[in-house]
Amino acid sequence: MTSEFGDLVQIKKQLISIIAQCKERGLVHSVKWASELAFSLDPLPLNEIPPALELTEEDARDLDALCLAKSYFELKEYDRAAYFLRGCRSQKAYFLYMYSRYLSGEKKKDDETVDSLGPLEKGQVRNEALRELRVELSKKHSAGELDGFALYLYGVVLRKLDLLKEAVEIFVAATHALPQHWGSWLELCNLITNIEMLKSLSLPECWVRDFFMAHMFTELQMIKEALQKYQSLMEAGFAKSTYIISQIAVAYHNIRDIDQALYLFNELREQDPFRIENMDTFSNLLYVRSMKPELSYLAHNLVEIDKYRVETCCVIGNYYSLRSQHEKAALYFQRALKLNPRCLGAWTLMGHEYMEMKNTSAAIQAYRHAIEVNKRDYRAWYGLGQTYEILKMPFYSLYYYRKAHQLRPNDSRMLVALGECYEKLSQQVEAKKCYWRAYSVGDVERMALLKLAKLHEQLNESDDAAQCYIIYIQDIFSCGVRGLYSNSCLTTPFSCYKFTVNHGLTGLIAFIKRLFHIRSKVSQNKTEQMKCNDINKNSILPPNNVVPQKQLWLQQSGCRATHRSKQRCVLLCRVIYNSFERGSTNQNQAPELSVL
Repeated sequence: MTSEFGDLVQIKKQLISIIAQCKERGLVHSVKWASELAFSLDPLPLNEIPPALELTEEDARDLDALCLAKSYFELKEYDRAAYFLRGCRSQKAYFLYMYSRYLSGEKKKDDETVDSLGPLEKGQVRNEALRELRVELSKKHSAGELDGFALYLYGVVLRKLDLLKEAVEIFVAATHALPQHWGSWLELCNLITNIEMLKSLSLPECWVRDFFMAHMFTELQMIKEALQKYQSLMEAGFAKSTYIISQIAVAYHNIRDIDQALYLFNELREQDPFRIENMDTFSNLLYVRSMKPELSYLAHNLVEIDKYRVETCCVIGNYYSLRSQHEKAALYFQRALKLNPRCLGAWTLMGHEYMEMKNTSAAIQAYRHAIEVNKRDYRAWYGLGQTYEILKMPFYSLYYYRKAHQLRPNDSRMLVALGECYEKLSQQVEAKKCYWRAYSVGDVERMALLKLAKLHEQLNESDDAAQCYIIYIQDIFSCGVRGLYSNSCLTTPFSCYKFTVNHGLTGLIAFIKRLFHIRSKVSQNKTEQMKCNDINKNSILPPNNVVPQKQLWLQQSGCRATHRSKQRCVLLCRVIYNSFERGSTNQNQAPELSVL
């Protein structure tokens, strides 16, 4: 944390000043960001409020033309605004002149594509004004005549022309020229691909840099560092900032801490009930939790606020997707992309919907557009891997899964997917490494050890397979009843007991009983009553140390033994029994497990 945060009064003054400057230039998003931060700080007394910026001789001469052009600009008559500014010489008027021409080109590009092309082809249309703007801004830059705002615009033009290296240099120069302008920092965020590139940049020492670093850590999936940085910012005086609360909620969403993210989003909606920004991320969390009533309420609420916002369309799309109406969901994601072709979430979610509709070619296009918008989006890389896996193209899917893994090195889902690809390519050694790594980093779906055990068994490595199964059982048993009967842990002590009997593995019955502390024999009638379903949320969990109550609770809430769980249990019993039979002369003697 820089020493700049020692004087919040000065920060507040800088925020008030940058708000005024951005307003004059029509940079509404930077105005909003600075205004939210300023609102979170204590108000200044009258004598501390900074005065309006003094006008230069050129500003005074261009004042009338600037006021006229600004009125046209706010009405989105960009060509008209540029026409009346063409002869002005002040820095303020020059920026508005160039910015009007840029926005005019963007508006014409959108007008050409909305009706004639679908959202999947939008990236083929270019802003025709970009090349001219680049030539003029380049001459001014060489002469050293661009201020911080003009440098920001020059960087945007370079980025739009895919001159990314030059754009990074210009945005860094813009942050040095005007450190308080958040727009330059945010554009720079979109061009940084890894932590090494971030460390190589020479950035100004300013309080805005801490906000930039926190945002950058979140984008690079360095969530621990991002949360620490945001916590420091809150302790420095920005505890009331809704921007910081929303960023922390997004960070928890990225690490799949759904409960904490939901709590923060609900708190954010209490503080700012008409907020639309980040509500698409909130809807993703509600979708994952299958909270249909809450998602329905959110969608209706956002429609009442503004039905033509990108986030609103994404929320409605998620709602229809949760109802398995995938055609309607895809339609709303397409609407979101008509409003903003660079909406990353809409591209990715539309790819998911096309996958549900078995339209793999459209899904691949959508995921590729998402990557064009942001190469750091691991979901798009992972989606491409899944698509090519369905198309039975393992070499392609391996490439995309590797990309996703590079972005999320500690995500077990990427590692399990890599392991499955290596298995299909008969690279068992690499597959085993991936499965074990997935277990080591914290297996979200609890599938890595089971896949590793099955792979060991296919390679006739029964001892290693047995050890994996034993560790798996110990892990789910240590989670208690909730862990034992969760969606990812369908193998239960009772189903194990049932299958040992059904498959004639009598020597293993004592082992299963000992492992799960079943002291009374379960009758055939009781086992047939174990119908399968997820644990009812309203079920009352019994104390972990009362075995009869566990059995009674099981009969009430039920437990589904699916085909996959049956296979797991049979494999488990068969492998452990073979290992036990080699190591013991007495089949009825259960092996000792020191961990239990």
